[in-house]
Amino acid sequence: MTQTATAPRLRIKLRLEYDSPLILGPGKAELLSRIARLGSISAAAREMGMSYKRAWTLVEEMNMAFADPVIDSARGGAGGGGATVTPTGEKVLVHYRALETLLREAGAENLHALNALLRPESS
Repeated sequence: MTQTATAPRLRIKLRLEYDSPLILGPGKAELLSRIARLGSISAAAREMGMSYKRAWTLVEEMNMAFADPVIDSARGGAGGGGATVTPTGEKVLVHYRALETLLREAGAENLHALNALLRPESS
């Protein structure tokens, strides 16, 4: 599909901050979602084109921010490692996705209006 003057160019990204650092944003939510699907921090990081160290840092930030950990991980080795999203992590992701949907739906009219005010793209 080619972009027209009416096609959306702006989009909403939800970032949840509590003092500092960022607790949850699109990247951390995606990482959490992929860990849930893949059962591995390293596999999720690979799929996102992110280093394992960066993914682990983000997991640690999320685990420290919430009262209970969002990811539970086991070291690799002979038995293999892995990571699971905890019940708290599942709730965090559900609430985050619900807020994204709410913002997208409730903000659609304003987003469309802002898009109409943007300078036209040059071809």
